[in-house]
Amino acid sequence: MSQPHLQHLTLSQFRSHARARLAFDGRPVALWGPNGSGKTNLLEAVSFLSPGRGLRRAAAEDVGRRAEGVGWKVAATLALGAMNHEVETQALPGEPRSVRIDGKAAAQLDLARLVPVLWLVPAMDRLWTEGAEGRRRFLDRATMSLSPDHGEASLAYEKAMRERNRLLKDGSRDAHWYAALESQMAQAGTQVARNREGTVARLMAAQAQAETAFPAATLSITYPEDPPPPTEELFAAGLERGRWRDMAAGRSLLGPHRADLEAVWTAKGVPARDCSTGEQKALLVSLILANARAIEEDGTAPLLLLDEVAAHLDPLRRAALYDEVCGLGLQAFMTGTEPGLFAELGDRAQYWEAAEDGGTSHLTERSPT
Repeated sequence: MSQPHLQHLTLSQFRSHARARLAFDGRPVALWGPNGSGKTNLLEAVSFLSPGRGLRRAAAEDVGRRAEGVGWKVAATLALGAMNHEVETQALPGEPRSVRIDGKAAAQLDLARLVPVLWLVPAMDRLWTEGAEGRRRFLDRATMSLSPDHGEASLAYEKAMRERNRLLKDGSRDAHWYAALESQMAQAGTQVARNREGTVARLMAAQAQAETAFPAATLSITYPEDPPPPTEELFAAGLERGRWRDMAAGRSLLGPHRADLEAVWTAKGVPARDCSTGEQKALLVSLILANARAIEEDGTAPLLLLDEVAAHLDPLRRAALYDEVCGLGLQAFMTGTEPGLFAELGDRAQYWEAAEDGGTSHLTERSPT
């Protein structure tokens, strides 16, 4: 089995990090320091080694150090089996984010094919109590980690849907243009829906096959009205029948963009939204670990980013998390406010301390605590 890991990571003008270069050996990385010392910024930099806007969903122009105004860059050496890959992503002022892999220009979606990156951040603690958009985003990231083509299908679907919505809002009655866009929506949307359903099945199977201290969740994909029809032909026909209704609403009311992800604590039969804060956190950790196991079934392993992971976990579950991360052989980047939170890791991890001085972060490697 090939276990990807970062060997080197270099940050240039990235948020609070003016310049940082770190070397890793593949073990989990424990990073501690006070709030505001740049821990989450480091994890965010690693998250930009995947497609999209990173774990904070920040625009490219918002992550560079503002005082310098020269843009930012993240460079990494990724060990993947017997091969090393040089990955760079950056954004110059006024320009979109660019990606280079082994010295050649690449698309962001190419990053997903190189190494999956999973993360769990404090903002996700509200996943089960907020709106469906965040849960769709969570599901889509899991889906893309298991089906790299999901990103392309999602982009194609969103593009066609935006064009159809524009026609609806304009009151257009051009049947030929509608039919062309609805065909594109049906083709891409059917794939999106199938990919998501496959991901839910794989996550539940991965939970069932593992002995873990974290609770299993029964997952389902729901819709406020009708789900997308199972075939392209039926989907396209449903969009055609719904044109007048959609025109009145000013948007498309049928499709995977209406999906929601629901979770129930299996053993208790309690919906995740009704669980305690600690229980919701435990369910999230369970799903992230299940996602990692499912990826490993395909012969690789993800990079795992766990920001303030100890929050809401009791000492037993915290120790169990570290055991599972090490058992899976993952390179996990974990943050906390003090080194004692990682005592159960012992010499199974690398340790770094973050400090801040005058708005600039400094990172120092430490011996095991």
